[in-house]
Amino acid sequence: MTSHAEWIAPTLSITEAARKLRDHKIGCLPVGENDRLVGILTDRDIVCRAVAGGADLATTKAADVMTKGVTYCFEDDTIEAAIDQLEANRIHHIPVLSRQKRMVGILSLSDLASRGPQNLLTRVSQLASRDSSRSAAH
Repeated sequence: MTSHAEWIAPTLSITEAARKLRDHKIGCLPVGENDRLVGILTDRDIVCRAVAGGADLATTKAADVMTKGVTYCFEDDTIEAAIDQLEANRIHHIPVLSRQKRMVGILSLSDLASRGPQNLLTRVSQLASRDSSRSAAH
């Protein structure tokens, strides 16, 4: 996983959030309020919900387009359990929480592909490939 993931406030503008995504070369930002994870903002959320919806990106807030009801895993879960969550929810990033529900990092398909056990690499590749084909078909 990538530790020390940067959080954003739900009030941050989409323009500022997009700059953070670009500057950090990442695809998602956890959204936190009162020291709790309340959502996750992905590059896809910005494109599909804000840009395609014609929103004013300077005034639209992260809370307006973020994904709510975030799927997460715990830091002591197995890699297989985390992959099961990614696969079941058709997502590419999953926040990693402590048992006290404090975020400790984010696990992504690219983390698994580059640093995961070799026997999981095939499964991750198939998941990423399947999701890419679905996206291309739409």
